[in-house]
Amino acid sequence: MGSLQTPTNLSNKSCLCVSGRVVKGLRVERQVGLGFSWLLKGRRNRKVQSLCVTSSVSDGSSIAENKKVSEGLLLGAERDGSGSVVGFQLIPHSGDATMVESHDIVANDRDDLSEDTEEMEETPIKLTFNIIFVTAEAAPYSKTGGLGDVCGSLPMALAARGHRVMVVSPRYLNGGPSDEKYANAVDLDVRATVHCFGDAQEVAFYHEYRAGVDWVFVDHSSYCRPGTPYGDIYGAFGDNQFRFTLLSHAACEAPLVLPLGGFTYGEKCLFLANDWHAALVPLLLAAKYRPYGVYKDARSIVAIHNIAHQGVEPAATYNNLGLPPQWYGAVEWIFPTWARAHALDTGETVNVLKGAIAVADRILTVSQGYSWEITTPEGGYGLHELLSSRQSVLNGITNGIDVNDWNPSTDEHIASHYSINDLSGKVQCKTDLQKELGLPIRPDCPLIGFIGRLDYQKGVDIILSAIPELMQNDVQVVMLGSGEKQYEDWMRHTENLFKDKFRAWVGFNVPVSHRITAGCDILLMPSRFEPCGLNQLYAMRYGTIPIVHSTGGLRDTVKDFNPYAQEGKGEGTGWTFSPLTSEKLLDTLKLAIGTYTEHKSSWEGLMKRGMGRDYSWENAAIQYEQVFTWAFMDPPYVR
Repeated sequence: MGSLQTPTNLSNKSCLCVSGRVVKGLRVERQVGLGFSWLLKGRRNRKVQSLCVTSSVSDGSSIAENKKVSEGLLLGAERDGSGSVVGFQLIPHSGDATMVESHDIVANDRDDLSEDTEEMEETPIKLTFNIIFVTAEAAPYSKTGGLGDVCGSLPMALAARGHRVMVVSPRYLNGGPSDEKYANAVDLDVRATVHCFGDAQEVAFYHEYRAGVDWVFVDHSSYCRPGTPYGDIYGAFGDNQFRFTLLSHAACEAPLVLPLGGFTYGEKCLFLANDWHAALVPLLLAAKYRPYGVYKDARSIVAIHNIAHQGVEPAATYNNLGLPPQWYGAVEWIFPTWARAHALDTGETVNVLKGAIAVADRILTVSQGYSWEITTPEGGYGLHELLSSRQSVLNGITNGIDVNDWNPSTDEHIASHYSINDLSGKVQCKTDLQKELGLPIRPDCPLIGFIGRLDYQKGVDIILSAIPELMQNDVQVVMLGSGEKQYEDWMRHTENLFKDKFRAWVGFNVPVSHRITAGCDILLMPSRFEPCGLNQLYAMRYGTIPIVHSTGGLRDTVKDFNPYAQEGKGEGTGWTFSPLTSEKLLDTLKLAIGTYTEHKSSWEGLMKRGMGRDYSWENAAIQYEQVFTWAFMDPPYVR
């Protein structure tokens, strides 16, 4: 091995010698001991054998000592903006030390050091972030759909990967049993004053630490009422703009004032604002905080779960948002003439989601397909041009699912457990479901299911049109859901017409949804648009074959069956169809039914390929980390 030479011509600078080479630009920090940079990039195969650090003292002379660093302390890696390792902190026990020379580098021997160095090259150090989720709902505390699932599961997956994560959501109290979900949240005894709607509003913060995540609930009287987070039996709440403006302001204060775990999150954090309810957050960072030097190192990402909802209110309400007057243009939104209520309507409104898209550092959607669809006139709901202009920072990441809750080998709601290696239990689940629903028990009869909201978006009208012809085939159909009265009544009527073939379960029941997912052979999802969709993921995990309209996240996650691929072994996990018509749906169903009845080996291959895919939130979390890294690579988009 070659020995390292102490450089003699650098009396005024710290330096690093690696295998006889001097790397300049290193520093000695007298207050905390010794700091040095260890440059690894581009040296994958170089043998690093020993290290020499030289530092000048006050009189300018060079000092070197042959002293082992056996008593030193090796701290965490220093990283540059891209996440590459650029150095470590080595602090000797003596706080007065200004120079250390070592031939061991705290390693047990030189060979270990060389091996560790090469391993570091191959496994980059992962950056960790302080992440603030701002959301109107987070399961299990509050949930009406996919937004609650995402904000209830993704934070835990990110926390498990080493990030510090806070979720800020309202503390909804309606006087019912659901209030018990907040039983473990304690009052932090911190009050924040929020200035909006022409007055000063005081909010309180409740906190629960669970699964590595700080769950923070904003407490205010406007969140204490019967109903869902957004409305009741009479419709949407009239003060939703106020309620979610309050949430956004409180969320911006939370990292600064809440001493969670003994210290605050601070200013260098990343805000993930979900849908229009939290869309004011990126605007507040840019307009209210950064001009005064606060959050200058923070970043914001707006996550779009459903662009059809944008938080549009009359232009006269702008002053309620708590933004400076000069920022009106960021949220100004003028409806086209054809969309106005009457001839005197000027169409002037404020659109907070539009403002977030305009100023956020990055934009995310819940699938790659949906990230493209929202840039089109058909899918952008008026925001397609703005989104197209920011396409360079627009990404889509498919949602994950709770693989513990949705697991056919452990599911407590189903009649028999099964797995990709033993599918026998699925037949038992099917016959048990037929018995529960009062259908003839026929294991070989194709059982087709639908689970979802009964409305126009979910394509229930397409199923309605297809049912008369579908019932001419040897099949059984079960539908679970609630929604528009016309579809609920149609389901009941259809059950009366086809007593041995059709069952309707009006309402929603979680255990029943698990049993339908496990017991059916085919799951229908003819949605007109679907940002991501979860039921098709649940179905594939349970060996149930999805038939979906080719849109958004459905197109991304369901791969068309091709029986001739892979040397006749086949590929794909289901069927997609387009255009969205009852005729096309029937054609696809006939193809699937024929495969089920006549090609059992192909059907089993479909089932196993779907069950073998990775649907975990950890997989999604890795992709989110990449977007977080990109957000911090550039300065804030609005400074």
